Parts: sequence; structure tokens; C-alpha cells
Amino acid sequence: MNIISAYHQVGTYRGAAELCGTTHKTVKRVIERAEAGGPPPREPRPRNLDAFTDLVATRVKSSNGKISAKRLLPVARAAGYQGSARNFRRLVAEQKVLWRKANKHQRRPAVWSPGDYLVMDWAEAAPGLLVFCAVLAYSRWRFVRFAADQKASTTLAMVAEALEAIGGVPAKVLADRMGCLKGGVVANVVVPTPDYVRFASHYPLTELRHA
Repeated sequence: MNIISAYHQVGTYRGAAELCGTTHKTVKRVIERAEAGGPPPREPRPRNLDAFTDLVATRVKSSNGKISAKRLLPVARAAGYQGSARNFRRLVAEQKVLWRKANKHQRRPAVWSPGDYLVMDWAEAAPGLLVFCAVLAYSRWRFVRFAADQKASTTLAMVAEALEAIGGVPAKVLADRMGCLKGGVVANVVVPTPDYVRFASHYPLTELRHA
């Protein structure tokens, strides 16, 4: 669709620009020239790359955007491409950008329920000083304490103090790779240590998950 036809169809410079893949300033310039009786705009000449756009797009898609122009160029040569390697690299780069835009993963925010998760983790506040933080996922209520180590006994004591401060027990505890509470992994499922099992039986925690 040419610029003038697109403008007559949608009635706005920006709308015509989106249809024609150009800028609204270009559309305005073309329309003003046409209305002033100037020469009609020249149609863009097809590039020698245009015949290979589908080939490149297909290979980029099948490789999940990982194929290189260097590897793809011999395929295009065999299909009849006679242009320069530089222009071909540009075409591959363009198609990779389009593929990434079409396949961009949208992050979904986690949906928490009241009383569901207590999320906890350790961090180093200073040399020899550690900070323990536990957060109720739904309300964002925080419990923070300092300690000299992050042994299993210290961690469980911190969790017990956090539960006392909460005044209740959440259904699950989510820990960030806390090796002191992990006894092993079976079928991709974390098996807690016996100490944690005894702790969880005292406080009715149903599950320990590792992020």
C-alpha cells in the first residue's frame, strides 16, 4: 500500500505511517507535496535481499534466534543470493530483532494467598555479620535479625522466633537454597533434614521449598 492510499484510508499521518512502515513526518511531506501538485513519490526499489527474507526468518525461528549470519550465508548463496555479506548480516540482524520482539517472555507476577508462604533467606551484612530475613509473601510483613552464623540450629531458631512474632504458622516455607535445611534431592524434590522434619512437626508446616 502506498503512502497516499494509506492516508486516504485511515485519515491520519501516524496511522498511515504505521501501515507503510515509515514516519509520520514522511507521510506529511508526501501528502503536502501531492496536494500541492508536486510529482508523486517514488516507490522504493526492492532490495536484492527481499527475496531471501522468508528464508532468513524461517532459519532464525527454527534456531530460536541463535543462528549466525556466517553459518546462514552459504545457505542463501545456494538459494541464489548474490549480494554482499555485509548486507546479509544486516538482514539476519533485523530478523533476529523481530524474532526477539515476537518471543519476548512476559514475566507474570506471583499471586500469593494469605497464610500460604513464609519466604526466608540469609545475607551478609558485613564481614562476620549475617542477616536473616523472613517475609510473609501475601502481606509483605518482614522479620529481620542478625547472627554470627547460618547453621541449621541458628536458622531454625530464627524461624521459630519469626513464627512467634507472626503469631501463627504459614502453610509453607520457601527458602533460597539453604543447604543447612536440605537433606538431599530425590526426583527433583528437596528432602529436608531430620532436624527440620522434627521442627515442622512441632509447628505444623506442611512443606519446605527451595527457590
